[in-house]
Amino acid sequence: MADKKRILSGMRPTGPLHLGNLHGALQNWIDMQDRYDCFFFIADWHALTSNYENTENISEYVKQMMIDWLSAGLSPEKSTLFVQSHIKEHAELFLLLSMITPVPWLERNPTYKDQIVQLASKDLSTFGFLGYPVLQAADIIIYRADGVPVGVDQVPHVEITREIARRFNYLYGDTFPEPQAILTETPKILGWDRRKMSKSYDNAIFLSDSPEEILEKVSKMITDPA
Repeated sequence: MADKKRILSGMRPTGPLHLGNLHGALQNWIDMQDRYDCFFFIADWHALTSNYENTENISEYVKQMMIDWLSAGLSPEKSTLFVQSHIKEHAELFLLLSMITPVPWLERNPTYKDQIVQLASKDLSTFGFLGYPVLQAADIIIYRADGVPVGVDQVPHVEITREIARRFNYLYGDTFPEPQAILTETPKILGWDRRKMSKSYDNAIFLSDSPEEILEKVSKMITDPA
């Protein structure tokens, strides 16, 4: 692996995988396995940022996600596959990075501002939700990743990671590389309501949906706004 660049990416276990997960991330990961030193993880701590009040299904979602990954073609012989909470050093580095990260960097995050509006029914006024890009930065730089395969909506998160790594290096010496965002070929998949496909938005077509469920969802899609 010494001559291969290292990449890292993860998914939150918040429910069954949908077409956005498959085409926006998972298929790209599978294709990268022979070209990169790959680290892919199930981000169970990240699942708590917006679902902290409902945790009873996370363990089952973790198991199902790993099964889906293996079934789709991710190989433990080619990639390192792991669960975030099993590596406690993620939390330790998150704590240290939170000490040096300015709050305005987090408040300007477009995903944070968008989800505050889109998920108005949830109480997201928590430090965990505001600070999840810091945990994400810890996830990435702890493995000294060169790149992060992401959809276009996640590019600002990678930029925050780069800024945090740059600030850490400035304060304490050259320690972490600044990772680059690697855009997927299908960077953003829309749901049936033309917002980003997301379980949180209740607009997803799941891989496990029956033909009848798929037909019902597709029939709601707007094909011509005019």
